[in-house]
Amino acid sequence: MTISLKLLFEAINKTHSEHDLRSQIVPKIGEYFSAKRWGLFFFDQLPLVDSNFQKILKVGLSIEHNPVVRYLVERHTPVHEALVTSPKAWTIICPRPDHWHVMAGPIVNCGQLVGVVGCTREKSMPAFDTQNLADLSAICLHLSIWAATVRARSVSVDTVILKDTGSRQQSFKSDRLTARELQIVELVALGRTNAQIGNELWITENSVKQALKRMFRKLEVSSRAEMVAQLSQFKI
Repeated sequence: MTISLKLLFEAINKTHSEHDLRSQIVPKIGEYFSAKRWGLFFFDQLPLVDSNFQKILKVGLSIEHNPVVRYLVERHTPVHEALVTSPKAWTIICPRPDHWHVMAGPIVNCGQLVGVVGCTREKSMPAFDTQNLADLSAICLHLSIWAATVRARSVSVDTVILKDTGSRQQSFKSDRLTARELQIVELVALGRTNAQIGNELWITENSVKQALKRMFRKLEVSSRAEMVAQLSQFKI
């Protein structure tokens, strides 16, 4: 482990945007747990994903089909797959080789589960254990505080701006690109490949490609560079 829990807590508390949380903090969480993949999402963003991914979510993240999700929803505490099901059953629920071991933790606000942070490992890697769960529980506490303060404040400011101004920037953001598409734009601007974007947002590489095609049509551009250049005028 190259980063301590204390440094992770400090980094979370100093983060001022959801983009920075995803691009800077979540990878550090994945590094802390020696994970193969990692991700974070808030439930209020799920309706923004493409239709194919919605079908995957309906099964993969449903209480009925996924005992890990059911445990999170019912108990609001971190869980790994071995705690709630057998290895054989898990391979049926989630057959992906890079999701052989899965650990997820809750982000809670006002007593409600509002998001999830998760890490996965391959079959050849050690399984998550009770110490990992304890550490993730501490991390989720800080993420929950962040969601209740920084993220909530950001949403409130955006709402006020939308109500009080008719600025071109806010109209552009709300009318032409979804929140998910804006996340993709930010990652494109950082030089991420489609595969890297998919990994960070927990969607398939093909979903990223299809999203970019839709965004090009909306913005009437023909390249990633042109898209970023156009949107940079609005300081998104």
